[in-house]
Amino acid sequence: MKHKPHRSAGKSPVKSGSAGRADTAEALCDAALRLLRAGQLTKAEETCRRALTLDAASIDALQAMGRVCVALKRFDDAIEWFARAIRQDVSVPDSFIGLAQALRLAGRLDEAIKAYDRALQLRPDAVESWDALSELLQLTGRHAEAALACDRLLQLAPDRAPTWFRLGESLEAEGRRDEAALAFEQVLKLQPDHVDAANKAGAVHFDAGRYVEAIAQFDQSLRQQPDQAGVLCLKGISLRRLRRYDEAQPFGQRAHALAPHDPDIANSYGCILQNLGRHDEAITVFEKAIAIRPQTADFHNHRGTSLAELHRFDEAFASFDRAIALRPDFADAHWNAALFRLLAGDFARGWAAREWGRQCRAVGFVERSFDVPMWLGDDPLEGRTILLHSDEGLGDTIQFARYATMVAARGARVVLEVDAVLQPLLSGVDGVAQCLARGVDAVPAIDIHCPLSSLPLAFATRLDTIPAAPAYLPRPPDARRALWQQRLGPRDRLRVGLVWSGNPAHLNDHNRSMPLAMLAPLLDLDAQFVSLQKGIRPADQTVLAARGDILDLTADIRDFVDTAALIDDLDLVITVDTSVAHLAGAMGRPTWIMLPYTPDYRWLLDRDDSPWYPSLRLFRQDARRDYGDVVARVRAALKPRVAVFATTVTR
Repeated sequence: MKHKPHRSAGKSPVKSGSAGRADTAEALCDAALRLLRAGQLTKAEETCRRALTLDAASIDALQAMGRVCVALKRFDDAIEWFARAIRQDVSVPDSFIGLAQALRLAGRLDEAIKAYDRALQLRPDAVESWDALSELLQLTGRHAEAALACDRLLQLAPDRAPTWFRLGESLEAEGRRDEAALAFEQVLKLQPDHVDAANKAGAVHFDAGRYVEAIAQFDQSLRQQPDQAGVLCLKGISLRRLRRYDEAQPFGQRAHALAPHDPDIANSYGCILQNLGRHDEAITVFEKAIAIRPQTADFHNHRGTSLAELHRFDEAFASFDRAIALRPDFADAHWNAALFRLLAGDFARGWAAREWGRQCRAVGFVERSFDVPMWLGDDPLEGRTILLHSDEGLGDTIQFARYATMVAARGARVVLEVDAVLQPLLSGVDGVAQCLARGVDAVPAIDIHCPLSSLPLAFATRLDTIPAAPAYLPRPPDARRALWQQRLGPRDRLRVGLVWSGNPAHLNDHNRSMPLAMLAPLLDLDAQFVSLQKGIRPADQTVLAARGDILDLTADIRDFVDTAALIDDLDLVITVDTSVAHLAGAMGRPTWIMLPYTPDYRWLLDRDDSPWYPSLRLFRQDARRDYGDVVARVRAALKPRVAVFATTVTR
């Protein structure tokens, strides 16, 4: 751009005798720029020098010389020429723009930013300068400033997709993920085929745990480029984390096929197969990942889990040990090894390693901090007040509440803190001086504390020392029992409580729960079946509504004391592995639990009884992992009990 008013800044106006010389300098400057555009750089430089010989103060000629030097990659020379132009007149923005460009090419980025700042002070609506400034700010890691520059540019030119993209990257770098996602999505509104924006938006949603939104963006990207292994992998992981394992499998498989030498993609696919129960295949894929990158502890940990699910425990423990050797503080590997050691009956090593679960994000321990020491069995308790606080699920709390009695027997005053829904039920456990509802009741002064799930470790519990009283929960109040007896009506048939599914949020729910329809073979027996199922899923609700042979009074259950009062008037409870199993067992009521092939650690292996609850009988899946076979065995065991009860009633 020419600046004729500034052609000879600092000199007196030309007189008639010099007018020809000025016009000639202008013409030479124009010619130099034409030569520059034509790529004739040597001639362009010679022409600029002739122009400057005629008018050394010509800003246009100084700028032209600076541009020629940039083209010749003589950046230091270019910087000096633009600086001379600025010294002639500090109010010309193009001089600062040229200087900024030369500084950037010379690698002097901070100085280039300052030059753009000055140019934009002189010309605030210069779109290309805002664009260059925002790019430089991003390159130098000044992401907050880059975002502000992008925002200013978008006020001037709101439909610039590249600027929206840069804004998204800058916001993402600042940790402003929600805003970043909106910026990337704006790119896609302007340019729907922008693969990078779709992938970026998907990745932001993925990192934020918004997997449904992530999948939508990955789909948009994959429509443009279907064979992106990384994107297919991320979509598979997203579906897996939504527990849509069947849908995840083909995406994980396709990603692995496209990138067979990528160990992370192989590992992700193996995890999907693991969730589908296809452990033999999962092991093969994990071993491929290990062969490519044997020093990655996660791969050995995942392989160990699938080996354990196949009951190949020696190999599994070797795999966990390898993971821990590679990463000694690998909490997930310690935790997994602990659970399977406990399942195999190795309590000596299992309880101690289980404490690693407190460092595992996915485990979900309720961690509390107190200003008093944690007790793990070594210190004397005589005359001290100890807080025992629940730190896992409702079933775990019921199971480990039995230890309160043992703690009290050592001379401690026991304060028990549990979920509010369990507080009325557990208040009467022998040895509990005070029972608090967590988050509701204030914790009194205490001398020491212990999480409930650490008590088996504190007491060095072994198989032969499990405190297994026939019943350790107090019987429900007479008034509650009478109310439920009235609701149940005359006792003319064997009363059987049913629970077929647990909390859907449980990580192992897809293995431990079953649909209500699977219990149909039981229902033709002449018993009074009573639903104990809370939180009935829509498909099960439809089945339940269509049957008249299951009495459903769960709408009247207000808390666990109500559930206990109802169980107290049943002859048998048949359940999957839920808190009801623990409740019925802790009450000493006859209870049959239907278990997956690899159950929770507390049910051990290869036995049909429980050392934790004498009144329990266990019905296990075999290696086929088929609940249909389990239900058939439950029916075969239930049928004679129904007949015996009918004979007793008839007499």
